[in-house]
Amino acid sequence: MTSFELLRSLAVVFHLTGLLVCLLGLHLARHPQRRWPGRALALCGFIIAATPTLLQLFGIIEPVPISAAPPN
Repeated sequence: MTSFELLRSLAVVFHLTGLLVCLLGLHLARHPQRRWPGRALALCGFIIAATPTLLQLFGIIEPVPISAAPPN
């Protein structure tokens, strides 16, 4: 299994975990005393959710090239 295939299979886990962390942070940010920790937690959740895309964007994991479709 290549690193790209592993990343594709773990992408859903990253997205769901990041979404839950982000929503928890936004919920905490509604309260005035917990505004900054909530915003920081929401930012961490966004980074967790964006990890698969960021790994490909910065070239840490190379995406598999897609070949052209065969002519009909």
